[in-house]
Amino acid sequence: MIRDLRAVVRPSRPAPRKDTGAYDTTRDPASPSAVVDCAVYRDGTRVETPKTLTPQEAMRQVRRDGGFVWIGLHEPTEAEFAGIATEFGLHPLAVEDAVQAHQRPKLERYDDSLFTVFKTIHYVDHDQLTANSEVVETGEVMCFTGRDFFITVRHGGQGSLRALRHRLQDDPELLAKGPSAVLHAIADHVVDGYIAVASALQDDVDEVETEVFSPGRGRTPRGTDAGRIYQLKREVMEFRRAVSPLLRPMQLLSERPMRLIDPDIQKYFRDVADHLARVQEQVIAFDELLNSILQANLAQASVAQNEDMRKITAWAAIIAVPTMVCGVYGMNFKYMPELHWKYGYPVIMGITVAICLGIHRTLKRNGWL
Repeated sequence: MIRDLRAVVRPSRPAPRKDTGAYDTTRDPASPSAVVDCAVYRDGTRVETPKTLTPQEAMRQVRRDGGFVWIGLHEPTEAEFAGIATEFGLHPLAVEDAVQAHQRPKLERYDDSLFTVFKTIHYVDHDQLTANSEVVETGEVMCFTGRDFFITVRHGGQGSLRALRHRLQDDPELLAKGPSAVLHAIADHVVDGYIAVASALQDDVDEVETEVFSPGRGRTPRGTDAGRIYQLKREVMEFRRAVSPLLRPMQLLSERPMRLIDPDIQKYFRDVADHLARVQEQVIAFDELLNSILQANLAQASVAQNEDMRKITAWAAIIAVPTMVCGVYGMNFKYMPELHWKYGYPVIMGITVAICLGIHRTLKRNGWL
């Protein structure tokens, strides 16, 4: 009935498109409106509308002629979102979360709508991992799913849905399934981003692990990598906070029948939940591995300090011999062995050197030097 959804949300190359004449999906800072795109879809096809079409006008058109409206907003203020919330009957608690942002990934069901929060993750390229490197950037996509409307509210500079919207518009058969098809596409798009970030993080973790455990680093481990490891661990923890809470909502969407989710679309949420579970396992493994690497690095630093202390102690033991001899013969006694003997000085010095060499050889054989 539906073409493969994976091919829709994950094409190898986006198809060229003609300008629809609607909103741009990147908000212009000089624009007073938070709406970056507003479109009416009927039978899976975008209806040609003027650029000045407001969300309220789009909704009235949908109620009159059928179809659904998809509205995209970027960081709206409370005043900007108030009119849309009233027109579509959105729950005040969900509206408050959408405006304030910084929400935990979740799925909330209200009488006539679903409210879903996704954390978007973007991998930050860096030439070298340092104690101050930013590895991942986060954003948020909040979705209101209704019977005849779909509203997305984005926060942060990442997570643009422009290409995704165009790909969906290229598959009218899928888009004809309504807002639930859009919700699945966004969920799959976000999880695909998680997979890409997890793959990039794997390289960073492998690099740190190699540097900590490689015997050919050419330096004595003294905990210099601890800052880098801890920073990477913090970034992984931020990634984990985006992935783990989302697993239960995806399982609910795939397992529990919902009035607003098309049954033909619901089965595809299982695939999203499965991919998300695999990413979660990867992130947990990263966290545990970094814990082990950090502990190993600190242990290496402790071993290096112990080796330094042993060397200092060994040299102190060697230096103690001539110090003792010189201390004895530095006393002002008239009658001392070999004091007036012609060969006394070279004999005592030879004995002192021999004892020092013997101690040095013994300590070196035992690994102290």
